Amino acid sequence: MKRVFKISDAAAAQSELLFNLHRQQSKPKALTPLSFCLPNSSLYRCYGDLGSQIEHSPLPTKLPLNIIDLFIQKLSLAENNTRIRGVSKDLIRKVVHFRDELVERVDSSEEVTSILDEKAPWLLRKFQHDRILLRKRDDDRAFTHLLKKLYSSPNLAMEVFNWRRVKADEGYPMTPEEYATGITIAGRIRKVDLAAELFREAASKQLNRTCLYNALMGAYMYNGFTEKCQLVFRDLKRNRNCSPSIVTYNILISVFGRLMLIDHMEATYQEIQNLNLSPTLSTYNNLIAAYLTAWMWDNMERTFQLLRAGPLKPDINTHLLMLRGYAHSGKLDRMEETYQIIKDQVDKKEFPLIRSMICAYCKSSVKDRTKRIEELLSLIPENEYRPWLNALLIRHYAQENCLETMENLINEAFERKTCILSAALMDCILATYFRYNAVDRLADFVKRAECAGWRICRSVYHCKMVMYGSQNRLEEMENVLNEMNNMKVNYTKKTFCILFKAYLMCGERHKTEQVLGLMCKNGYWIPSDTNPF
Repeated sequence: MKRVFKISDAAAAQSELLFNLHRQQSKPKALTPLSFCLPNSSLYRCYGDLGSQIEHSPLPTKLPLNIIDLFIQKLSLAENNTRIRGVSKDLIRKVVHFRDELVERVDSSEEVTSILDEKAPWLLRKFQHDRILLRKRDDDRAFTHLLKKLYSSPNLAMEVFNWRRVKADEGYPMTPEEYATGITIAGRIRKVDLAAELFREAASKQLNRTCLYNALMGAYMYNGFTEKCQLVFRDLKRNRNCSPSIVTYNILISVFGRLMLIDHMEATYQEIQNLNLSPTLSTYNNLIAAYLTAWMWDNMERTFQLLRAGPLKPDINTHLLMLRGYAHSGKLDRMEETYQIIKDQVDKKEFPLIRSMICAYCKSSVKDRTKRIEELLSLIPENEYRPWLNALLIRHYAQENCLETMENLINEAFERKTCILSAALMDCILATYFRYNAVDRLADFVKRAECAGWRICRSVYHCKMVMYGSQNRLEEMENVLNEMNNMKVNYTKKTFCILFKAYLMCGERHKTEQVLGLMCKNGYWIPSDTNPF
């Protein structure tokens, strides 16, 4: 009773404060959208005024909302602390220990069922009050907590949930939170039909809650059924007993962001403001992720600064998103600053981000970029090999004129059966061999590239001919012509010009005249000084 009294007092105080604020004749504070007003947006046209059923009186700017928010936050914190004390640490430890027992027997469904029958009934304890069978609130949260602890093993979690459904027919009614968790698990294991079935089952038991709609929307979003996700949102709006929460709008923002429907997403964010819902960290993270996907770097940065200016603070996920955004946009200074903040996290397991950073350095012209690339490469294990990254590194070391490293990467590409089809990359490789005048290495590379199915351009053979000619190795230069015939690569004027100049430099006048004759036969123009160059 003491706790109820305090909450009711808090509610009365909030109402009185709102009443006093509304009595003042002050100009209401305008809500500023990200980029446009809601009535003109496509989301407004699709869904109408999402907040039309709720009336909000404007608050004056002189007494901002954060006065009430601060009061409510303190109250919520106190209540949350009370709830945490209600679910004892011993109970949580017991749930975790039970989770570990189940995970150890994940390969045997029979053993899992046996353990559940033997040891899980304590999660379903019930007591009688005024002849009504009730469950303890702690037990409700304990079982939901167990299911959430099994998220990393979704199939096992679904087994546990199915066991719970059976127990519901034995006098242990399920709660909306348990159904919501089950719907989420069904989405994780790609069983969307099961998620919808659980939703209908809960609805048939008059357990319609916003958390159920959120769980089903999340399941559809997780599996890429964005249209069904939006249909569930419309159903939620039509339900008079439920209303969308900030979690609902977070899911909607994520859906629109993945589809790069930025105008819809921004309209959803504007509606959050119109409904006076407090954005969560997930709200901002979803917005940042959407702008990152759409390569809208300025909007991404603006959203990040808006988050930093508010009461919420960026978490590890926010910094990971910003690090990826800075890498893709080529803002190396900001990228390096963010990397230092989350370096330990990135170095341990965020290998895609490390690859993105390497890509950013490869595309830049900063000093010591090769050193920074090698430092990042040392963090990537061998099983994280990516063909596109190998090709990018071959190009980088070719441009840096590092022949040995370039050849090591080429050998790795051959070993892993990576096929290079980029003519520009092949030209970079040829240029490196040419600068080193390493014609034998080039010949070996060309032979292996032909066998591996790499793109062999005419420029490859021309480069070999020029290098052989410069070393007076005319016989080998002529053999290149046979290679071109075998690969069905036609001769061009440049081919004859290379032959002509090589024979001219070596004093082979007879062969020089033969080349001139072939040029005339093929209709190529010959300069008056008989020197094509």
